[in-house]
Amino acid sequence: MEIKGAAAIVTGAASGLGAATAKRLAAAGASVFGLDLLQSIEKAGESGASSDGVSLLPTDVTSEKDVQAAIAAVTESGVPLRVVVNCAGVGWAGRILSKNGPHDLELFRTVLNVNLLGTFNVMRLAADSIAKTEPVDDAGQRGVVINTASVAAFEGQVGQIAYTASKAGVHGMTICAARDLSQFGIRVNTIAPGTIDTPMLAGVTPEFRKTLEQGIPFPQRLGRPDEYAQLAQMIVEHDYLNGETIRMDGALRMAPR
Repeated sequence: MEIKGAAAIVTGAASGLGAATAKRLAAAGASVFGLDLLQSIEKAGESGASSDGVSLLPTDVTSEKDVQAAIAAVTESGVPLRVVVNCAGVGWAGRILSKNGPHDLELFRTVLNVNLLGTFNVMRLAADSIAKTEPVDDAGQRGVVINTASVAAFEGQVGQIAYTASKAGVHGMTICAARDLSQFGIRVNTIAPGTIDTPMLAGVTPEFRKTLEQGIPFPQRLGRPDEYAQLAQMIVEHDYLNGETIRMDGALRMAPR
C-alpha cells in the first residue's frame, strides 16, 4: 500500500517508538496525526515529532471521546485514513506478591487500561473510519493497523505480571482482529520489540545498560526506535502481511529476571 498521500495516526507520538514512526511516515509522504497526552506533548517541546511535519493532538487513548475527536480531525483534513500505528503504552514493575503484600490492583488495572484497552479503543474507532474510504487496489485493501506488543508477551520476567498480561493481550488480538477486519480490506499486524533504547530506559546506569546489551545474541546492543519505524513502514507497504506478530529483538529470549 502506498504511504504517500494517505493519512496516518500514530499513538504515543511525542517520544520513543511513536515519535520515530511518526517522523518516518511523514518523510514517506503521509499526513501524520500523532496522538499523545498533553503533558507528553508539552514535555517533548520542539524536539517532538511536530518538528518533522507531524500534527500532534492531545489525546488519551483510553477515552472514547478523545479518540473520536482525533479521528474527526483526520477526517476533516480531507486525506483518507489508511495507516494506524499504536505505540502508546506504560510499564511499571510489581510482583504478584512481595514484602509489601499483594500486587496493587489499581496499578494492574491502569497498565491493562492503557496498553490493551487503549490499543483496542484506537483500533476499533480508526477501523470504522478506514472502512468508509475507497479501496486502493483490486483486492479491496483500504488500510492497515499496526499494534505494539513486546517480547514480554511470550517471556514475561519477574515483576512484569501487569505489563506481560497487557502485551500478551495485544498479541492475542492480532489474528482475531485481522479476521474481523478482513471484510473491510484492513490488515492488522503487531510488532513485539525486545529491549529498545527509548525514554523508558533513560534512567538506567551505564553498567545496567551494558548488562542488557550482553543478554542480546546479535546485534549485541539495544534496538533503536528508528528500526521499529523502519519495520512499521515495511509492514504498511507489504500487502500480504496480515495477522502476524513480528518479533524485533536481536534473537533475545528473556530470562526469568
